[in-house]
Amino acid sequence: MAVQSESQKKNLVSFLPLVGEAYSSVGIEAPKDISQHRLLQFNNGKNKEHLLVFPDVGRAFQDFINSREVREFLSGALAGAMTKAVLAPLETIRTRMVVGIGSKSIGQSFIQVVEQQGWQGLWAGNMVNMVRIIPTQAIELGTFEWVKRAMTSSQEKWKETGGPKLEIGDISINFSLNWLSPVAVAGAAAGVVSTLACHPLEVLKDRLTISPEIYPNLSIAVNKIYKDGGVGALYAGIAPTLVGMLPYSTCYYFMYETVKKSYCQAKSKESLNRAEMLIIGALSGLTASTISYPLEVARKRLMVGALQGKCPPHMAAALSEIVREQGVRGLYRGWGASCLKVMPSSGITWMFYEAWKDILLREQRRV
Repeated sequence: MAVQSESQKKNLVSFLPLVGEAYSSVGIEAPKDISQHRLLQFNNGKNKEHLLVFPDVGRAFQDFINSREVREFLSGALAGAMTKAVLAPLETIRTRMVVGIGSKSIGQSFIQVVEQQGWQGLWAGNMVNMVRIIPTQAIELGTFEWVKRAMTSSQEKWKETGGPKLEIGDISINFSLNWLSPVAVAGAAAGVVSTLACHPLEVLKDRLTISPEIYPNLSIAVNKIYKDGGVGALYAGIAPTLVGMLPYSTCYYFMYETVKKSYCQAKSKESLNRAEMLIIGALSGLTASTISYPLEVARKRLMVGALQGKCPPHMAAALSEIVREQGVRGLYRGWGASCLKVMPSSGITWMFYEAWKDILLREQRRV
């Protein structure tokens, strides 16, 4: 066997302690049953046996999968997918009415879609809708839970320390943020993060729903939109979307958590049953949608304006254009169809989400 060089022996000796340091540097104790490989070091003709230790990647991955955050993300993804599979026809009708395509009547719009495209037309764009909703709901609900816990923990610390401070020379400014609602902050964060991550899928879904003759499938839609406008086209309407999402998401989560807490206190119970989750979730969605609906109408007009040959330059212009053409009632065009979609969607989503959390987080709650 070839004798190792001095540099190789030094590198080998210095490498072995690094394994333990890698664990301790992140505050983790090296597991006992990790993979072990024996290594011989030749020193002055005498053999020394060392134990070369590698991290247990399988265990690390299992711990990651079993973490609370991952299971909340998974619960959100499953809840969103199951909800959209049931309510896809209402989403199709709502989108058509919001952008002014076809009949203004829900029933007539339903009949038109079936006559023109068959029953499968009610699920137009549903494939991309499912692709969109799984990451969107996972990110949104997971972000909400994480930010709510982080904000609550920070406020508890601020009560003891006096809150974050800004010091400029001899001047010290204390920012008291205990008045902020962790639920409201988490709701706003959930809406913004999920929108930034998944907005291109929303654009694709609307194109597939509104113009199936131009965009017959997902791959053609992606290629055509990218060819016509580049990456920026996939983020068409991102600014008005964020503006509309903030009040909706904040109100939606705040309403659900507040009513849920108040109801449980009034009834002296720890949690809601499935029917109560369905009702409170539906009411939360109705309230949030009603408050932010004019912004939703303007957002849809901006997003599909290019398809109709005219596109307002910004949200204020879109709102002004709608009022000028249709009056104030135009800001709530399709509101009934939207409620028929939003209310069951919100209620069913919360019901499925809480149910999946009960299943996936059962072991952690026992601890």
